[in-house]
Amino acid sequence: MHLHEYQAKQLFAEYGIPVPEGRLITRSEDIDAVGAGSGAWVVKAQVHAGGRGKGGGVRLVNNRDELAAAVAALLGSRLVTRQTDAAGLPVGSVLVEQTIDIAREIYFSILVDRSRERVMLMASSAGGMDIEEVAATDPAAILTELVNPAVGLQGYQSRNLAFGLGLQGSQIGAFARLLDAACRLVLSCDASLLEINPLVVTGDGELLALDAKLDIDDNALFRHAELAALRDASQQDARENIAQQHGLNYIRLTGNIACMVNGAGLAMATMDIIKLHGGAPANFLDVGGGATADKVAEAFKIILSDPQVEAILVNIFGGIVRCDLIAQGILQAIAEVEIKVPVVVRLEGTNAAAGLALIEQSSLAVVTASDLAGAADKVVEAARGGSAA
Repeated sequence: MHLHEYQAKQLFAEYGIPVPEGRLITRSEDIDAVGAGSGAWVVKAQVHAGGRGKGGGVRLVNNRDELAAAVAALLGSRLVTRQTDAAGLPVGSVLVEQTIDIAREIYFSILVDRSRERVMLMASSAGGMDIEEVAATDPAAILTELVNPAVGLQGYQSRNLAFGLGLQGSQIGAFARLLDAACRLVLSCDASLLEINPLVVTGDGELLALDAKLDIDDNALFRHAELAALRDASQQDARENIAQQHGLNYIRLTGNIACMVNGAGLAMATMDIIKLHGGAPANFLDVGGGATADKVAEAFKIILSDPQVEAILVNIFGGIVRCDLIAQGILQAIAEVEIKVPVVVRLEGTNAAAGLALIEQSSLAVVTASDLAGAADKVVEAARGGSAA
């Protein structure tokens, strides 16, 4: 789960990571609460996407008239960045901060390195830049330290990074304290990513987290009700929100062949074989190992609500779940929702024959397939306007 910058900074402050003073604005008239008099501010659109500055979502203003104009322009707009689609994301709030005297910029992040079962600290003197670009052009500029969860962050690791970044004097101790606070935050909140870009050294030599990104592991939200409450549904695809409410794993993609599968691995394989046969998947949708007829019906409704879908492939392996129950869910959904696109169903495993028989005996226009390659051929042909039979 992504958090907004202002939400991440609130947590940063609670754990002792220094952040600039800021004011969240959700209505244009709220700017009256911003510091009195004239001055220079930075106005930041609060959306779940990077590249806000290049997309016009971060604006420097020099007086209150410019502040009012920037807030009015951003609130209620949709911000398009390199990390959004063409429609962009809605801007429901902006963060207004006083400008900072910046002496230098640093990149810092913490992420979970699952392959090495460690928490990885990354830092670079190339702060404020796209870290992917730095990694590609100058990988030696990225410093890393791996934290053993059994012993936690060690002092020498903080010093290694501080010396590598060229920090001096009191900045070394301040950086070590910031790292300690960041590690405690990541572990306490079950965060999968913490990123500060840039972490700035001010003209007075102080460290400040000028930006903040924090992602919480969805699988841990059951024990963090206070964090789960911070989810902003407006920043997600409406279908993804509905899917989440029904316990479905759904991600919209850019193709025209919808997939409904049980199991993440099988879903990935299904999308791969669609691509192999010349098609393009419209979504990732995992109904889970314990899928019920009602859940399958809801999944069908979600993918059918996507106007870009021109064909549907249902690929179910019946292990825990019975294929005849899946077939009932498919028929239930088709009966409830007007279907104008071809549907291809492949069932394998427990009660697969009974499930296929239910579908074939129905009067609905659903094509069955006995194997995955055949199902892929049929659905790709159907998406092209041909016959799936």
